Amino acid sequence: MPATDPQTVRLAPQVHAHLQPDGGWCLNNAGFVSDGGATLLVDTAATERRARALRAALLATGAPLPRLLVNTHHHGDHTYGNGVFLPEAVVVGHEACRREALAAGRQLHVLWPETDFGEITVTPPALTFADRMTLHLGETEVRLLHPGGVAHTAGDTVVHLPEQRVVFTGDLVFQGGTPFVAMGSLSGSLRALALLRSLDAETVVPGHGPLTDPSAYEVTEAYLRFVARLAAEGWEKGLTPLETARAAELGEFAALRESERLVANLHRAYAELDGLPEGSPLDPVAVFEDMAALNGGVPVACHA
Repeated sequence: MPATDPQTVRLAPQVHAHLQPDGGWCLNNAGFVSDGGATLLVDTAATERRARALRAALLATGAPLPRLLVNTHHHGDHTYGNGVFLPEAVVVGHEACRREALAAGRQLHVLWPETDFGEITVTPPALTFADRMTLHLGETEVRLLHPGGVAHTAGDTVVHLPEQRVVFTGDLVFQGGTPFVAMGSLSGSLRALALLRSLDAETVVPGHGPLTDPSAYEVTEAYLRFVARLAAEGWEKGLTPLETARAAELGEFAALRESERLVANLHRAYAELDGLPEGSPLDPVAVFEDMAALNGGVPVACHA
């Protein structure tokens, strides 16, 4: 199997992760829990084709089609494929995830109009929660946790399997990739790491990138604090986010994929320094134009 093909990895007797290398733009991870009689799916994929591949991979393990489909947040790479699993599945998510999905609509079509996403129907959560929810798949307990406030988005959900010591973080963690907080909050993303640490998981399924362990939290925190320092210095000097990003030395973070996200993260950090509420909308055109500029004039591409 080529390294770029999706990979379904057994994490525990009833738990699988579905990984999409290399974890770049629009190549997210998913996963599922099944006792053989019922299945819970965590996230889908950016295109109909990839969602159907996820469906086939799930069925190939002997698991039945999911009755429950949990979205870790509303971004299209994690939710566009929801419709592939209807009508069998009920979509579950944080109440803000539902609001954001409805408001965002066909969000990826706007960003990448030339990508073939297939037949996509925006399908927001039908069953929502405010703080936490516990689901049971036979003997397996699945805890859904909102980190509180705005982090990657306003509607993030952490999926925790306490007995198996597995956690699906959604995009609170990008393993090997640059964190992305432009649509959420820098300070809130730092706070969310405290929740992840408290879960004492051994296996961490990030929103993007290979499987990891809690050491990923340290790398994420170090990067976010690096962004916060850069932002404070640039903001104080009156530099734009792009000027600050261009002058930055990435150092230990130079190997992270999608380094152009630095300027998007600086836009968010500047907004917070300006006193705007966490999660306040940014100008997406300005953010993506600055990422393209930092990327040598090349617009960021959907890899799905």
